[in-house]
Amino acid sequence: MIQEEKPMVMPDKWIKKMAIEYGLIEPFEEKLVGKGVVSFGLSSYGYDFRIANEFKIFTNVNSTIVDPKKFDEKSFITVIGDFCIIPPNSFALGRSVEYFRIPRDILAICIGKSTYARCGIIVNVTPLEPSWEGYLTVEISNTTPLPAKIYAFEGIAQIIFIKASEECEISYADRKGKYMNQPGIVLPKIE
Repeated sequence: MIQEEKPMVMPDKWIKKMAIEYGLIEPFEEKLVGKGVVSFGLSSYGYDFRIANEFKIFTNVNSTIVDPKKFDEKSFITVIGDFCIIPPNSFALGRSVEYFRIPRDILAICIGKSTYARCGIIVNVTPLEPSWEGYLTVEISNTTPLPAKIYAFEGIAQIIFIKASEECEISYADRKGKYMNQPGIVLPKIE
């Protein structure tokens, strides 16, 4: 009987090797940086990535309907700076500082950091599919009744890498996924 390889979460040494040799994460921080900042960099079984300094903050100024099939860009205001203030019970979009290249036999999952979660700030859980690459657009929700501050160029969420027992039949690149090679914050789109 042939024993099948089981999927597994990838440890720090694998992430480091893939980042250095294959450009899995660029730029890549080889250790967890945390003195005086919301931590970022390589951790035991994941990578804490940073948020860039451009944000799109959701606003109700134009009283438009939020529709993923006909998304109105006027629903957001763009802010560039060292931090972003998210209004109460609202959200902002941002993008990772790091550029990711996900291998064909890997599924990566973005999850929020506990430092922000303890303040009522939640990052949407999202997959990084096999063969996807680009800057990751993330949604940052302020679930509190108070304004929330997000710091640019500091940690925002963690990526967990899961190695599959075999390569997928059709990858994100094969099906020409609509969010492939994202250059920055990409708003919702339907093709």
